[in-house]
Amino acid sequence: MTATVVYKGNLRCECTHLQSGSILETDAPTDNKGKGERFSPTDTVCVALATCIITTMGIRAADMKVDLTNTKIDVNKHMLSEPRRIGKIEVALHLPNTGISDQDKRTLQLIGDNCPVFKSLHPDLIVQTTYHWQ
Repeated sequence: MTATVVYKGNLRCECTHLQSGSILETDAPTDNKGKGERFSPTDTVCVALATCIITTMGIRAADMKVDLTNTKIDVNKHMLSEPRRIGKIEVALHLPNTGISDQDKRTLQLIGDNCPVFKSLHPDLIVQTTYHWQ
């Protein structure tokens, strides 16, 4: 088992990662009867995509002796109403450009674009990923 989820009432859940004991709380968004005081379930999908992209890139980057520390990622979610679902996720990565070759950048971007979360998303969901090497 990966996690346990307890519904705490008032549209809030407490999720416990069993291996580490770390806790993540979710709340319904304000546009769907929630307080918006925590990540919403759909926010966590978007954050899962962003963290999966950089994690898989980080695995390969370490083998390449490339340091991606302090990469910042901006995530933007666009909801649709009929049916209510995520319609588009924009992910903008701001990566360090510490003498990385263009070929290595392309390799890392290809890995990011093929991370497990991305491959698990429905094909109707639009994912726009941009890589900014600074």
